[in-house]
Amino acid sequence: MIDYKVFKNSKVLVTGATGLIGQAVIHMLLQNGAKVIALVRNKEKAELIFSKFKNFPLTFLVSDVCEISIENIGIDYIIHGASQTSSKAFIEDPVETIVIALKGTFNLLELAKINPIKSFIYLSSMEVYGSPKTNSKILENHSSNLDTMNVRSSYPESKRMCENLCAAYVKKYNVPAKVIRLTQTFGPGVQYNDGRVFAEFARCAIEGKNIILNTTGETKRCYLYIDDAVSAILTVLYMGKTGEAYNAANEFTYCSIYEMAHIVASIDDQNKVDVIVKNNPNIEQYGYAPTLKMNLGTQKLQKLGWKPTVGLEEMFRKLIEDMRKQKYKGE
Repeated sequence: MIDYKVFKNSKVLVTGATGLIGQAVIHMLLQNGAKVIALVRNKEKAELIFSKFKNFPLTFLVSDVCEISIENIGIDYIIHGASQTSSKAFIEDPVETIVIALKGTFNLLELAKINPIKSFIYLSSMEVYGSPKTNSKILENHSSNLDTMNVRSSYPESKRMCENLCAAYVKKYNVPAKVIRLTQTFGPGVQYNDGRVFAEFARCAIEGKNIILNTTGETKRCYLYIDDAVSAILTVLYMGKTGEAYNAANEFTYCSIYEMAHIVASIDDQNKVDVIVKNNPNIEQYGYAPTLKMNLGTQKLQKLGWKPTVGLEEMFRKLIEDMRKQKYKGE
C-alpha cells in the first residue's frame, strides 16, 4: 500500500473539493504533510467543511472549474474530481452535465500543461463501460455499448470524452495524465439526504422504513469504501503509468441491488425493515442507469500494491452509524 508521506510538502490542487471523495482526499493529504489548494465555488461552505484544518496548509481557490484562470501556480499534482453527480441531473440538465465535464477537464489539462506537475489524475466512472449484460470481469480494455441518443448518456459519454482528452494531452503535450474509473463509492461523509440508492437504503434502516425497490433490482455492481477509494486515487496518482486507466472497486462486494437491499435490511436489529419490490414501469423519471452487470476487475490497480480493506456489510454499518449521528444532530 502507498505511504502517503510521499506527498509531504508537495502542492496539490484538488477539484470537486467539497464532495465526498474530494473531502476525504484532502483530509488524507493534509494529515500527511501535503499543501493543498482546494478549488471551490463557495468559500464559506468550504471553510465550514474544513474547519478542523484551519492550522493546516490549506488554501481555497474560489472559482468555477469552467472559469478557472490558466496560470503557473507552482503545483506538483492535480486531482480532478469536479463533476455532476446527480442521476436526475443527467436527464434534467444534460447540456450542463456535458459542458461542465468537457470544459472543466480542458481547463485543468491546460493548467497541467503550464505547471511543473509530476502527475495528473482524472476521476472517471465505471459508467464508461455502458451496460454489460453478463457477469464476466470488466477490464480496462472493455468496449462500451452506450447509446449516444439516450439523454442520460450525457454523463458517461462526457466521461469517455474527458478520458480521451487526457490521452490527447499525454500524446501532444506530455502531460502526465492518468485515469481512475471508480465504482460507486460511499462511507462516512455521505449527507443524510443524499439521493443515491445506498443512502436511501441506509435511511430506511435508520428510520425503520421498508426498502421500496422501483425495479426488480437486477442491476449488479461492485462498491468501494471511501477510504479505499482515497488509497486507490493516491496510488494511481503517484505510481500509475501515464496515459493509462485503472479500475477501482472491491471485487468482493459484487452483488445485485436486490441482494444489497436485503443486506441492509438485516443489519439493524433495532428496526424491522422489509424489502418490497414495486417494479415501477416509469423508472426513467429517477435517472436510473439501464440494468447492467458491472463486475469490475482490478488486477491492474492491485499490481501497484493497492487492495481494498472494507467489505459491503461493514461499509453499510459505518455509513449508517455516521448518518444516524447526522440525523440526531439535526434534531
